[in-house]
Amino acid sequence: MTQTSDAILPGAGTGFGVGTSARRPDATLKVTGEFAYASDLWLDGMVWGATLRSPHPSAWLRSIDVAPALRIPGVRAVLTHEDVPGAKYYGLEHKDQPVLAIDQVRYQGEPVALVAADHPETARRAAAAIAVEYEPRPAITDPRRSQHFVRHQPVRRGDTFEAEVVVTGEYEVGMQDQAFLGPESGLAVPAEDGGVDLFIATQWLHVDRDQLAPCLGLPADKVRLTLSGVGGAFGAREDLSMQIHACMLALRLNRPVKIVYGREESFFGHVHRHPARMRYEHGATRDGRLVYVKADILLDGGAYCSSSPAVVGNAASLGVGPYEVPNVRVDATGVYTNNPPCGAMRGFGAVQACYAYESQMDRLAEACGLSPVEIRVRNAVSQGSHLITGQVIDSPAPLADMLRDLETMPLPGPGDGDLRGLPGGVSQTTHGESVRRGVGYGVGIKNICFSEGFDDYSTARVRAELVGGEPHVTVQTAAAEVGQGLVTVQAQIARTELGIPNVTVATADTSVGSAGSSSASRQSYVTGGAVKAACEAVRKRFDGLTPKEALERFGPIEETREYRHRPTYPMDPLTGQGDSHTQLALCVHRAVVDVDVELGLVKVVELAAVQDVGRMLNPQALEGQIHGGSAQGLGLALMEEIQVRDGQVLNPSFTDYLIPTILDMPPMTLKILENPDPAAPYGLRGAGEPPTLSSTPAIAAAVRAATGLRLTRVPIRPEDIALFDES
Repeated sequence: MTQTSDAILPGAGTGFGVGTSARRPDATLKVTGEFAYASDLWLDGMVWGATLRSPHPSAWLRSIDVAPALRIPGVRAVLTHEDVPGAKYYGLEHKDQPVLAIDQVRYQGEPVALVAADHPETARRAAAAIAVEYEPRPAITDPRRSQHFVRHQPVRRGDTFEAEVVVTGEYEVGMQDQAFLGPESGLAVPAEDGGVDLFIATQWLHVDRDQLAPCLGLPADKVRLTLSGVGGAFGAREDLSMQIHACMLALRLNRPVKIVYGREESFFGHVHRHPARMRYEHGATRDGRLVYVKADILLDGGAYCSSSPAVVGNAASLGVGPYEVPNVRVDATGVYTNNPPCGAMRGFGAVQACYAYESQMDRLAEACGLSPVEIRVRNAVSQGSHLITGQVIDSPAPLADMLRDLETMPLPGPGDGDLRGLPGGVSQTTHGESVRRGVGYGVGIKNICFSEGFDDYSTARVRAELVGGEPHVTVQTAAAEVGQGLVTVQAQIARTELGIPNVTVATADTSVGSAGSSSASRQSYVTGGAVKAACEAVRKRFDGLTPKEALERFGPIEETREYRHRPTYPMDPLTGQGDSHTQLALCVHRAVVDVDVELGLVKVVELAAVQDVGRMLNPQALEGQIHGGSAQGLGLALMEEIQVRDGQVLNPSFTDYLIPTILDMPPMTLKILENPDPAAPYGLRGAGEPPTLSSTPAIAAAVRAATGLRLTRVPIRPEDIALFDES
């Protein structure tokens, strides 16, 4: 297991720069409950906002009567689509989503009206009092029936689609929720210049602003956003939730308005992971060398576009995994339905495909008489290999070695007799009589940063000055700290580049240039690159002096820099060819599970992982990312699914939507490799998403090994296993 250094406390010296486990400044506050999240915001004179949402997945909106709500004491305003002051539509990639429903609703939970009141309970009661006449209509909830495409992306390579060994399979991935613990929340404050200041938990301040301003009828410079404490994100905060609504109410009333979603409303207030239906065919030689792969990947985008085009692009370009395949015919398609909108979630697009192609690799191993590791080693990419899009992997990709390392890690021994170590043991459901053990492997490849020609950059402002006679550095970016530890990394970079121990990372806001989204494992790469560049510019102005001497002579020194990674290009719309990605990251998992084949219960005994991260900026934080990503992959494999029936969400609560707890997460054995990417700052490689890909198929494979069942859908449900007949 890779050992990380002890956490180093901030204080003096530069011994807590890049490569050390510098302690996070928010760590103690979060552990003790003192950290201020967006839901804790408060301002004298503020009122509370609430949202009325559609109970129907598809209906015409015939009339709205707000009078009953306005008659309730304490209600300050009730707004509908007629009160939107500017553009009535917004969207992350396409402006297809109404601020408030106009003539129809397209999913259960679509916002219809807004209320502001003196007390949150009054606001909710008033929202419920609004009389809305709906005319329900048939909902399109099966993506196979949809005729409305978000994007279709083919990938074509080669022309040989015959082989000695052929395996086929159909696979399904359910709708996973990001399940962040901090609900959507924010505080909108009207400003004297007629604009608005929004304090918000988000992933992308500038894109929020660019969607907000047109809908509010304001220029961008009059819509100012400041990042508030974020209680997790994982992609769900890329899209707007209550931002426009709070600002509309604040501007109407000329007083601060706070909106905080409850847990149930949060399930309707953000996008989810795309459910997927996939059909794969793998052809190989008798000794297990891949000849061709055919794949049809269908992604349910729900009612609105969100980031579905990018999800489709990832699923297509990474659809056969990190394997050398000379002949490929992949079709990835995203469609609109009347199900809840789907968008970004950790590993988006690549997660769904990974489950399918890894399940296929296990089938191929069985058909060729090879071990799960050997089939993968024989087909593994390496530096110099081509992706199915024709793009050359031009940085280290030691996949075969990673697999061998994983295979040689010691396996856990049998349990020690403690029932708590058995599936269902904490509930006294078993003494081990029907428990069987299985081992499975999973491999994943994920693109890092934004792809397909997106102008992906970040901006950093760095100021060095004397404070109390000693050099001090302030770093400011608009990059959202969503729990990943980015604030710590920015400070580490400043200390390393400037040799000044005293560093403050200012609160992120829109007063500095865009930093892009805290997604796609990109912030250490692009914002880290921007901070590094700005620090280098400041250091250059020291003119050979020590920092203190330079600041005494010249006064404060400030520099702002943008950082862009190397260019990417759109995939060809007909062949899928093109250098669409900036960087690629690999992670491999081995899962050991115990399965009670009578009760259908699964206990993950151990997860082992090998990941190449280029270079570790903060070892302890990096290990946390791998653990966290693995946990979300475990959730998708065994328990996490939003249950949707006829467009209706059946389980919008943490009582019925299950996420892994400390009792579900096993011990983890990690080996972290550092093979620097020469194109990236410090040689780093984005690391937050890859573990989410490979942990899911590894766990599913282990359950198959324990039960002998095909198990073509995740999450695996108890009834999928309990049908097993021991005879």
